[in-house]
Amino acid sequence: MPRQPHTSAQTVSLLQALLARPDQWHYGYELGKQTGLRSGTLYPILIRLAEQHLLETRWEPPQRPGRPARHTYRLTAEGRQLARGRLAGAGTARRPPAARPATEGAG
Repeated sequence: MPRQPHTSAQTVSLLQALLARPDQWHYGYELGKQTGLRSGTLYPILIRLAEQHLLETRWEPPQRPGRPARHTYRLTAEGRQLARGRLAGAGTARRPPAARPATEGAG
């Protein structure tokens, strides 16, 4: 049975990060830090999602002279729908870790 598209742990992690603030444009570097994905994994996923019209992309002009323009990403309406479905299917993978109980005498 073939794997359902967009269900790898890496892709689900990226979709979760994008869906946390779906209206905001995200930098690849920021997404890599949030997800722990290295560029060799992150950028191919971003490219694939953009080619499938699940992500919008744009170049943001430099904020300071002499700096390069930066590529930014955000989910399309279709991408948001897919992300919600994948995260619902991922179950506990999208839940934040439980807070650790405070230990007595710590501090």
